[in-house]
Amino acid sequence: MSSDHTPSRKRLAWIGLGGLTLAALLVANGLAARTRHERAVTAWTETAAVPQVLVLQPQANAQGDILRLPAHLEAWSKAPIHARVSGYLKDWSADLGTRVAAGQVLAHIDSPDLDQQVAQAHARMLQQQANARLAQTTAERWQHLLASHSVSRQEADEKTSNAAAAKASAEAAGADYARLSALEDYKTIRAPFAGTITARHTDIGQLIKADTDADPELFDLADTHKLRLYVPIPQNYASVVRPGLIARLTVPEHPGQHFSAQLVGDSTAVDPRSGTLLAQFVADNPDGALLPGDYAEATLALPADTRGVSIPASALIFRAQGPQVALLDEHNHVHLRDIHIGLDLGARLVIDQGLSAADRVIDNPPDALREGDLVQLADAGGEHAPKA
Repeated sequence: MSSDHTPSRKRLAWIGLGGLTLAALLVANGLAARTRHERAVTAWTETAAVPQVLVLQPQANAQGDILRLPAHLEAWSKAPIHARVSGYLKDWSADLGTRVAAGQVLAHIDSPDLDQQVAQAHARMLQQQANARLAQTTAERWQHLLASHSVSRQEADEKTSNAAAAKASAEAAGADYARLSALEDYKTIRAPFAGTITARHTDIGQLIKADTDADPELFDLADTHKLRLYVPIPQNYASVVRPGLIARLTVPEHPGQHFSAQLVGDSTAVDPRSGTLLAQFVADNPDGALLPGDYAEATLALPADTRGVSIPASALIFRAQGPQVALLDEHNHVHLRDIHIGLDLGARLVIDQGLSAADRVIDNPPDALREGDLVQLADAGGEHAPKA
């Protein structure tokens, strides 16, 4: 019996030894894998602790640039048409959007009160003229009587003075009649210049009270064959405004279409509230594509400026110290530098102080970035660098 069980015991011993060996190998392999993972995590953590950044080179502004500014359009000539005489509107012949010629009739006013005043003034003028003629004849007769010593000089001088006063009264009556007769012409409302009726504020039968503070305009008239373009130029670029300057403009209702306007003058003074110089351009508008009162975007060509460089607006840092950018030295350490923005072009900034084309500028700098921080380039992080 003992001889039969001996081989079984040996076999079991070998099996147990093999199992222990396999278990030891498995444990050793697990420990090695864990060690490698810990090293990888440590390397990743150390790399992630150093922020990654993107750098860019400022672009020299030697080719010049363009300046985009908000602007607005106004009619070349515009006028509210008021009534000069009181009465009732008899009729009108020009409505909203009607193109009219200079002197064209727009409406008629029925003014019976004015008609009676004209008739009364005419009668008074005739009366005063008759009195003046009688006074002049009387003065001449008394002068003849004075020559024959039939009347005193005092009486003759009185008659001469009466004739002069009567003549003056006749002239005053004539002037009053002429004034009222001239007002008669204003019963017919006419266009002072060629243009388009942009508003009508009256209708037939409306009571019109002229020469009062509450007197509303009857029509609005605008000449739109060419328009005035007003562009506020920043003070830093006031020197751009010079004779012959051309502005290209766009309006929202015509996307992709460009119009041109030529400089005709400027305000010659900087507005202290906005720090801008108001420039006036004229744009031809033969087909009426541009509308008065329109908002527009004006584009002006800027001359080359070798003193300035441009960077994207995303590189700017706004803190208590003012506008800054983060620069990267040869050892990948951060240095914050104060700059001066010469021109804000929206997506890009023109920097005229504090930056050169040789500097390496960090784009989209992290908020926690400080002077002297160590960083790494986003494309140079190595195998375990965190992904951007």
